[in-house]
Formats: sequence, C-alpha cells, structure tokens
Amino acid sequence: MATYTHGHHESVLRSHTWRTAENSAAYLLPHLKPHMRVLDAGCGPGTITADLAALVPEGRVTGLEAAGGVLEQARATAAERGLANADFTTGDVHALDYADDTFCVVHAHQVLQHVADPVRALAEFRRVARPGGYVAARDSDYAAMTWYPLLPVLDEWLELYRRVARANGGEPDAGRRLKSWARQAGFTDITATGSVWTFATAEERAWWSGLWADRTTDSDYARMAVDGGHATRGDLERIAAAWREWGACEDAWFAVLHGEILCRVP
Repeated sequence: MATYTHGHHESVLRSHTWRTAENSAAYLLPHLKPHMRVLDAGCGPGTITADLAALVPEGRVTGLEAAGGVLEQARATAAERGLANADFTTGDVHALDYADDTFCVVHAHQVLQHVADPVRALAEFRRVARPGGYVAARDSDYAAMTWYPLLPVLDEWLELYRRVARANGGEPDAGRRLKSWARQAGFTDITATGSVWTFATAEERAWWSGLWADRTTDSDYARMAVDGGHATRGDLERIAAAWREWGACEDAWFAVLHGEILCRVP
C-alpha cells in the first residue's frame, strides 16, 4: 500500500477545492453525455465530482476516496449545489467493489501518482467501465514543473518532495508514464495529451506559494519528511521561506505540466 503523501491538511484542501472540471478535466468534458454513470476515483473534497454531476443531469456520479474523512466536505459541496445525482463512498482503486461494466466513465485526477500499483488500478478502472465507455486520468509530473526566478532552494524542494513521495510508494513523475501504464493495463485505444496549470498573477502567486509554504511546514508531508529522515525542521522552514520569497517576486511564474489519457474501453 502506498501512503498519500499530501494528507488532507488545510493547505492541501486549499489546492484541491480550487480544482474544477474545467481546469482539471477539460480533455474529458466533450465526451460526457447527460445520461452517463461516472466513477470519480480519488474525489477528495468533491469539487470536480460536483461539476461532473452537473454535466450528467440524467445520470449519476459516484465519488470514491480511500479515506472517508474528506467525504463529509464532498457531500456538503454537492448538497450546496443542489445535486441529487452525486453520492460518495470509500474504496480501494486496486480492488473496486463494483461489478464489471458498471460505469460509462471512470475518471481519476491526481490519483495514479499516489497509488502502490497504477497499472493494477487502471486495470480495475477498465474492468468496471462499460464497453464503449472511457477511462480518463490526469496526473502532474513533478520533474517537468518549471518556474522563474530559479531559486536554488526550490530545486531542493522538488528533490525533497520526489524523494518523500517515492518513499511512500508513489511515483511523482506520473504524468509522462500514464500512456505506458495504460498500455500495460491492456488498453489499446489511448489518446494521450497534456495540459498546464500556470501561476503568474499576483493573486495566483500568493495562493500557490502560500499553500506550498504551509504544506512544507505543517502538513502530513512535512511530518513524513522529518520522520523519514529526508529533512530537518530547519530544512523545511528554509524551503517554506523560499516559497514565500518566490511568491513575492513580481516576475515570478510557475507551470505544472500534466499528462492525460483518455482510454476507450473495447
């Protein structure tokens, strides 16, 4: 079993609740039909799930999470939007508790980078998806992230994060591997694309740098970094300060590259 590196600290949920179907699943949206039944694997606080439910008003969306703690927030998000066609449950993507051919679409955003066996998870997604349906996944690729100014301490941040994530059983450079994992899972009809989140305005810089500064010192990731012997508290404070320095720079720019796969189920 892999350990979820980020945890659900406020600084993490600050990022997750910003995500929408438009900014995180645009490659999938043209293929959705009003009647579809959708599984949103690794739904987190449910903002993308709620968007998907609104886009399939005659269908249904199930949000799935490994740990149930965040699902109360996901249910509240759906309720606030008056969505009666969304439900939420816990489960393991390596062994889904659904019959074959249950869903028209299985969607996973920023999930496969955190699981112990992404190929097995994709094979499970394929099993529970109906013939003619879709399995869609999008993951960031940490090694492909790029920024300016080139603060050396942010290079240390990237190296540290990748080391902690791999110690937890994940693969932080997942975006570039999605197509390969899908082929290993038995898919043959695969559309592989990429897209980018960019943070450059004053508001975007403050938000992105602030959440990473807080995550570096206060989240489960910070605890894992120290407990695993990957960093000291002093190291984390220094990295957090570098994030705040980056965010205060008017010239600052940050891009997060994502790999995407849209797999048609035979």
